[in-house]
Order: sequence, then structure tokens, then C-alpha cells
Amino acid sequence: MLFTSFELGDLRLPNRLAMAPMTRSRAYVDGIPSSLTALYYAQRASAGLIITEGIQPSQAGKGYMNTPGLHTDEQVAGWREVTDAVHAAGGRIFAQLMHSGRVGHPDNTGALPVAPSAVRPAGQIFTPSGPQDYPMPVELSTAEVEATVQDFVDAARRAVDAGFDGVELHGANGYLIHQFLSQNANLRDDRFGKSVDGRIRFAVETAQAVVEAIGASRVGIRISPASGVQDLVEEDANEVYPALVSALAELDLAYLHLVAAGDDDLNLRIRELWPNTLIVNAPGAGEPAATAARWLGRGADLVAMGSAFLANPDLPIRLRFGAALNEPDFGTAFGGDHRGYTDYPALAVHSA
Repeated sequence: MLFTSFELGDLRLPNRLAMAPMTRSRAYVDGIPSSLTALYYAQRASAGLIITEGIQPSQAGKGYMNTPGLHTDEQVAGWREVTDAVHAAGGRIFAQLMHSGRVGHPDNTGALPVAPSAVRPAGQIFTPSGPQDYPMPVELSTAEVEATVQDFVDAARRAVDAGFDGVELHGANGYLIHQFLSQNANLRDDRFGKSVDGRIRFAVETAQAVVEAIGASRVGIRISPASGVQDLVEEDANEVYPALVSALAELDLAYLHLVAAGDDDLNLRIRELWPNTLIVNAPGAGEPAATAARWLGRGADLVAMGSAFLANPDLPIRLRFGAALNEPDFGTAFGGDHRGYTDYPALAVHSA
């Protein structure tokens, strides 16, 4: 089943294997993709769908060093080189729009990070001078929350201008949309807080606004229920996520991308509630082919993989023929040059 085709909106995917988004921290300081980025993604064009690394929709949305954006004309031009290269290689590519929220540091961005509430997360972030504690974030006003929705809309339009086939809203892994969902990061008393309906509002309104801007068939969203990442607490995930998924289902999005790292019963409940394409990413789940078969057998339509794609640009071909896999070098995963980025070998038979 992994190697059967699949219709995703107007796209025909040649297989059910998606490349999961992975931060690589190789953009230039102005947020333009590096000269190697087009090659990196084009090498992986045999994926049914490529979902890019997180791309900040605004300067305020930046969290980490050397991450790319989609809020200037120069960044759009840089991404156009990437999408042209992927399409020329026969691939399909969505841009993941990621606002990091409170996960940031002034040494990386020039300003304090913003968040649903002024709640400092535990932990540290890497900066030019090394790891530093997260600072206290600045709480967004109601008007600033609404402006942030528009930032996502503007970035989605730019993504289309840059040649992307669609966008994925990053509502997972402890970043801004996820922070709004969380009971310990969102202490607001306006319409974007207080209740479950209030806490899901930012995610739903952002998705709705992006759908109105570029069309539902071009929009997906990623969630990671009850994952406990980035110091988030979600003790009421069994109430929040069914409400969120039900509200998003009314928007007829292209897909829901589920990071299945939390409660397994909740993961299956989400599959029951979601009427459209479901992509499942199961981090650290073991051997890729077995993981894919397991989740496709449990109702996933596509399976997303990260580190396996990092080290194996031709992963679908390797899995199809049972070939050995390259092991990822996590020491070169973030930042640097071509090493650990574009120099992982493809199968000799494939490259001949």
C-alpha cells in the first residue's frame, strides 16, 4: 500500500510516503534559503509529498538561528528556486508555516519572543553565544493576535507566489499555534483563551483565513496532541483536540498531519473524527517500512518520516527494494555546509 498512488487535492502523489518537516538551520541571516537548499529538496523529490522545514511567516515568528522566512520578496525569490528544482525533478512540495511564539531569544531575532501569555518556558535555546535560558515572552494583545493571523495569510500567499503546491500550518511541537491550545501557556481572558473554544480559536481562525486566501485544497495543518513538548501541559487534550479537529473538519482542509507521540487512544479518536486525508508521523517508532505499514493499516492515508529522509534522499526507492539505509549523522543536522545536508549518497543503481 505504501507504493500506491494517492490523490491529494489536485495533486497525484506516486506513493504514500511524505517527507516530514525538519529544521536544518542553513538559511542565510536574512532568511533566504541557502544556495544548497534547492538541491537538498530536489534530491528528495521521490517522496509522495515534501513538507519543508518550518518557515517563519514574519520576523516576529522567528525562533532559531539561520531559519528561512516567507515575508520578503527576496525570500520568495529564494524559495522559487527551490520549488522549481523540486518540480523539475518530478516532486510536490508544501511550505510549513511556523511561528515559534515563546520559543525564541533576542540574540537570534533582535527582539523578545511573543506568546499567548507571559509565561516563560523551562529550558534553553541555542544562540550565537551558546545555549541560553528562554526569556520571558511578551503577551500578544488581542489586536496583535489578529495581526498574526494576517501574517500567516500573507505568508501563504507568498508561498503560492513562490511556487509551492500548498502550505502546512505548524500547530504542533510547542510553537505558537500549539501554545494557544495549551492550558499552561495560554492564560488569556479574551476570546482567544479561557475556555476550550477560546483556546482553539487561534488555530481555527488562522486556518480559515488561509483557506479563504489560497483555497482549502492547498492547506494542511500539523498537530501533536498530548506530546508534552516545549514545556507545554495538555491534561485536557481529550477535550481540546476532538473540539479542534471537529472545527477544522468544517474547513475541508487538504490534510491533517498528526504527530502520534502522545495518547494512542486519542490518536485513533482523531482518525475517527477527521474526514479528509490523514498524514501520520510517528517519531522514533523504529524501522521505517514496518512503521509505515503499521500506520497505514491503522487508517493513515500517508506516513511522514523525518530522519530517514534526512539520511536517505531516495528513501522511497530504498524501501521499495529493501535496500540498506544510510544512518543519519545528527552532529551535522543543524547548521553548517553541505556535509550532512546534500552529501548523503543515493543508491548507485539510482544515480547511474
